[in-house]
Amino acid sequence: MFTTDLDLAGRPVVVFGGEPAVLRHLARLERTGAQVTVVAPAVCPAIEAMAKAGRLRWHARSWQPDDLRGAWYAIACTPSDDAAIAEAAHKQRVFCTPGDTAALDTAPAGHPGPGVALIGAGPGDPGLITVRGRELLRAADTVLVDRLAPLELLADLRPGAEIIDAAKLPYSRTTAQDQLNGLLVDRARAGRFVVRLKGGDPYLFGCGFEEVSACTQAGIPVTVVPGVSSALAAPALAGIPVTHRGITQEVTIVSGHLAPDQERSLVDWHALGQRKATLVILMGVTHVERTTQLLIRAGRDAATPALIVQDAATRYQRVWHSTLAHLAEDCRTHEVTPPAVFVIGPTAGLKTPRPPASPMP
Repeated sequence: MFTTDLDLAGRPVVVFGGEPAVLRHLARLERTGAQVTVVAPAVCPAIEAMAKAGRLRWHARSWQPDDLRGAWYAIACTPSDDAAIAEAAHKQRVFCTPGDTAALDTAPAGHPGPGVALIGAGPGDPGLITVRGRELLRAADTVLVDRLAPLELLADLRPGAEIIDAAKLPYSRTTAQDQLNGLLVDRARAGRFVVRLKGGDPYLFGCGFEEVSACTQAGIPVTVVPGVSSALAAPALAGIPVTHRGITQEVTIVSGHLAPDQERSLVDWHALGQRKATLVILMGVTHVERTTQLLIRAGRDAATPALIVQDAATRYQRVWHSTLAHLAEDCRTHEVTPPAVFVIGPTAGLKTPRPPASPMP
């Protein structure tokens, strides 16, 4: 495994392999600012999401010696080609290290023992995980990680920790929830300390209670570590409070992943359209036009301020101010993609005051 002492900023690095074990390497490489290319016929959903977001390039094919041309560094983490890749790298004078394929080592001192920890990793910045969450993550034997969890946190796992990609890409490949529940139970019964690492807070639109219930019904001890939700963090990081004295004293957080007129939707959009409370919508990009139209028809002023925050708490964060009437149009104009948070209400129009300039010496 490569050392973080290498100066990789802006340098081309090629990673061979697309299994979840590669995520640890990618997490460390992302810290360095390297220009990363992944070469693999198939990759796990988290790597696919990173490629779609432009965080790395992915060549969906088998490796070739020419992949090493111009590379400054390489990592081989494939099921069977590591030796051949290392030999090709040696001939081309490219520094290459093998992937970490070692078996799980013995538990470190203070190991929690068999069980499961459900940890909210926060909205995107790895520094926003709680101290308790980071402590338990570093002790994990197995980590089931979601796409929205900060993958940089995987760089600090102990040697030999197993990584399972539990990513659920919107409207794409999904891992059935009962399968995830089964993995948690099976790994814990095998004597491992398992961490379920989830973006945001595990109990806010995160299926956390389902996973806890599955474990407790199987007799598996579970620890729940709350996390910072993007529902509150995204507006704050954009300089917007969801409540403000004299403006609004209430906030409603809803999921917009279902169309507002779909039978399975449990959100009373008509009632929300008649209120003046701050409305925070998560997972609402796909149905934003139908949602805003319904809110306006129900009584919300079309000129109500609105805010869009995409990729909150990451280096890719983007923020746009809009109105309820123009929210869908602005999403199209700026090509907004998930994950994004919408804030609708009077506070969304507030401007963060700039600090006064320091007096000249």
